[in-house]
Amino acid sequence: MINNIKEEISIIEKSINYDQINVNTSTGDKDHLYPKLKQSFKTATTIDIIVSFLMESGVKLLLQDLKEALERGVNIRILTGNYLKITQPQALYLLKSELKDKVDLRFYNNPNKSFHPKAYMFHNPLDSEIYIGSSNISRGALTSSIEWNYRFLKSNAPNDFKVFYDTFEDLFNNHSLIITDAVLKDYSKQWTRPNVYRDIEKENNNEECKEDNIINIFEPSGAQIEALYSLEKSRGEGFDKGLVVAATGIGKTYLAAFDSRNYSRVLFVAHREEIIKQAAQSFKNVRNSDDIGFFYSNQKDTKNSFIFSLVQTLGKDEYLNGKYFERDYFDYIVVDEFHHAVSNNYKKIIDYFTPKFLLGLTATPERLDSKDVFKLCDYNMVYEVRLKEAINKGWLAPFRYYGIYDETVNYDDIDYKNGKYDDKQLEDALMLNKRGELILNHYLKYNSNRAMGFCTSRHHAEYMAKVFNENNIPSAAVYSGESGEYSEERNIALAKLTSGELKVIFSVDMFNEGLDIPAIDMVMFLRPTQSPTIFLQQLGRGLRKSKDKQYLNVLDFIGNYKKANLVPFLLSGKDYSAAESKKNKQGDYEFPEECIVDFDFRIIDIFKKQAEREMKVKDKIKEQFDIIYDMLGYRPSRIELFTYMDDEVYKNIKSKGKDIDPFKNYLEYIKNNDRLSYDENILYNSRGREFINMIETTSMSKTYKMPVLLAFYNEGNIKMEITEEDIYKSFYGFYRRGSNKVDMLKDKGTSGFESWDMKKYVALAKNNPVKFLLKTHSDFFKLKDNCVLALHDDLEELIGNEAFKNHMKDAIDLRVETYYKNRFFYKEK
Repeated sequence: MINNIKEEISIIEKSINYDQINVNTSTGDKDHLYPKLKQSFKTATTIDIIVSFLMESGVKLLLQDLKEALERGVNIRILTGNYLKITQPQALYLLKSELKDKVDLRFYNNPNKSFHPKAYMFHNPLDSEIYIGSSNISRGALTSSIEWNYRFLKSNAPNDFKVFYDTFEDLFNNHSLIITDAVLKDYSKQWTRPNVYRDIEKENNNEECKEDNIINIFEPSGAQIEALYSLEKSRGEGFDKGLVVAATGIGKTYLAAFDSRNYSRVLFVAHREEIIKQAAQSFKNVRNSDDIGFFYSNQKDTKNSFIFSLVQTLGKDEYLNGKYFERDYFDYIVVDEFHHAVSNNYKKIIDYFTPKFLLGLTATPERLDSKDVFKLCDYNMVYEVRLKEAINKGWLAPFRYYGIYDETVNYDDIDYKNGKYDDKQLEDALMLNKRGELILNHYLKYNSNRAMGFCTSRHHAEYMAKVFNENNIPSAAVYSGESGEYSEERNIALAKLTSGELKVIFSVDMFNEGLDIPAIDMVMFLRPTQSPTIFLQQLGRGLRKSKDKQYLNVLDFIGNYKKANLVPFLLSGKDYSAAESKKNKQGDYEFPEECIVDFDFRIIDIFKKQAEREMKVKDKIKEQFDIIYDMLGYRPSRIELFTYMDDEVYKNIKSKGKDIDPFKNYLEYIKNNDRLSYDENILYNSRGREFINMIETTSMSKTYKMPVLLAFYNEGNIKMEITEEDIYKSFYGFYRRGSNKVDMLKDKGTSGFESWDMKKYVALAKNNPVKFLLKTHSDFFKLKDNCVLALHDDLEELIGNEAFKNHMKDAIDLRVETYYKNRFFYKEK
C-alpha cells in the first residue's frame, strides 16, 4: 500500500476511464446524493463505506436504510477517521446502539495522518457500483451542500473498481481499529468540538429548521444518544438502578422519556410543580400518548400509564400502600434532580416501589448538606457529562467568568458553625450600600438583557431589587413566603424576564434548578457559595444555548469566606487539591474551550491563604464526625458517617491508607473520641472487638463473604453455626437485591445463578468464602459436623450482646456499600 493516501487517491483518479462514469454533481436540491444511495441500499448484498468523518445528522439520515439492509442479511462495513476528531462520538454511539454488532465499524488507526477518502461501495450478484467524491456522512453532504460525486459500475471499469476496492480492503483489514465500547468511550471523553463545526452546524441547523417547520420529530441527540447506549448496556449487565449525571441544558427529562420507551408504566417524581408539568409534556411528545396523570395537591390519578408526582405528596405514608399503588405498579421510575433524593420522602418512595429500573437524573450529584446520593443508585453512575465536557463538546454555551474582589464584607466577623454562616449576621453584612454600589457598577459594565442574581435571604433579594430599580434597571425579587415591595410571583417574574419587561431577577433558592430560559446572558453570585452543588446549579442557569447568545457573563463577588478557593477547581472540572491551590497560579487550570476566567489578584491571595491554613486530614475527619453527630442528634454509625461524610474528606482518607481510616477500626475511633456506650465498652474489651474488626478489614475481591456473615447474623438472632439451608437462604436473598447480582452475572462460572438450586449455592460458598475464612480467620471460624461453618465457642457469650449485634450488622453493611462505591470510584485498598 502507498503510505500517503492523498498520493494514492490521485494515482487512482488518473487511472479511471471517465467515459464510463455516471457523473452526479450535487449542486441543487434535485440532484443530491442521498436518493441515489437509497436506491443502491435496496439492491445490495454487501455494503462497504469509507468516509473521513461521520456526523449525527448523517447517521440519522441513513439509519433506516442500514436497518432495512441488515434485515435482508446484508454485510456492512464502515471505516471512518478520527483525524482531527471531526467524527462525532454520538454518531458512532447511534450506530452501535441501533445496529448493535451487526455492522463492522472501525477507525483508520493513524490519527496523526490525513484521512480524506469518501466512497460508498455496493455489491450484488450481478454487479458492483461505487460512489466516490466529496460527501462524508453528514446531512448537508448527503442532501444540500455543494458536493461532487461520481458513480461507476464494476462491469464498466473493472480495473478502476479493483484499485479502489483493494485499497479499501487493505485499509480496513490492515490499518484499522475496531470501535469497541472501550475505544468509543475513550474517544468520547477526549473529544472536543473542532472549530470547523461552527460552519458545519450552522448549515445543518438551517436545513433542519426548514424541515422542522413541516414536521416536528422528537428523537435523541447529542449526549442523549450516548447516555441511552450506556443505560441499555448497564441493564444488560444486571443493574436495576442507574444515575445519569449531565450538566444543565443537556435535556435529561427527554432522555428519561426516550429511555422509558420499552416500559409500560412510568412514574416521574420531582419536587416542584413546574418540573413535573414540563416532564409530562416531554413524555407526551416522545411517547405520543395522552394516558398521563398527576399525583399532587388535590389531583390523585392512579390508573394512568404515566404518572407525574410531587415527592411531597407521594412520599407520605398514607399514599404508599396498595389502596393507591401496588409496589410493582410502575416498571420504570424516574427521580429528577436526584440530589434531593436523600430526603425522607424520596427514600420512602424508592424503598416502597419495586420497578424493573429506577433512573436518577441530576446535574450536580455532589453531596447536598453532606448527604450522598450515589448510594441510592448502588453507585452505578451510568453516564456522566459534566460542565467542562459539555461546553467542550458544544452542547452548552461558553462563559466569561469574572471573580470580583469584595472587600465590603469581612467574613471572619460572622459566626460560623457546622459548615454554615449565621443567617442573620450574613444577611446584615450583605446589605451594605457600599456593596450594592459595587454590584451595580460591575453589572453596568456589560450589556445584559436578562440576568439572574442569587441572594442569601428575602431581605437581601428585596434590597438588591431596590438598588437596581432606583437606578432605572427594572428588577424583581423572587422568593417563597411573605411578599415584599419588589417581589413577584415566580412564573410572572419569569414571563416578564423573557419578554424583556424585567432586566434582572434576584432570587433566593428558587432558580437553582428547574429554570429553562436559554436567553439568560448573565448570572451574579451575590452570596458566599460554599457548596459545589449550588455553585454549579447557579452557573448552569445561564449555560443553555440560545440563538443570539454567544456566551454567558458570570459575576462572582468573592470575599474571604470559607471554601472560596474551591471556585477555580469547580470551573475547570478538576478535583480539589490544596497543593495546587497553594501554587497560586491562575494559568495552571484548564478551563473549558472558549471560556474566559479572570480573578482579581487579591482573590488569588485569598485562595492561597486558605490552602495554607487547611486542616490535616485527621482533623477534617474529626470535624466531619462532629458535624454529622450534631446533624443527627446522636453518634453516627459507620454507615451514617460514610454516607454523610464530605466526599473530599473521603477521598483524602482513601489516599492516606488504613492508618488514618476510621472505617478500618471504628470501635477504636469512637473510643479515642470518648463516644463508647457502656455496652460498647464491654464489647471493646472482649473478643468481639477483634471479630468486628475482622469484618472491617477482611479482603474482598468479590462480595461472597458478606452473605456468609449475614447468615451468621440471622436478622439479629446470631447463630453459632450455619447449615446448608442457612447458606442457601442468605445467598439467594443477597444476590437478588439491587446491584449485588452484577458481579455474579459478569463471571462465566456464576452467570446462571438465578436458576441455581441449593447445591450450587452451597458449592460456591464452600469453594470460595468459607474456604478463605477458614484459611485467614481460623481464630474465629471452624468446621463442625452437620454444618457448613461455625464460630469458635469463646464468641458464644457475645451473641446476645446488643452492641455486638449492632456493630456486626453495621460493619457488614458498610463493607457492601464501600465495595460498590470503590468499584466505581476508587481502588479497594
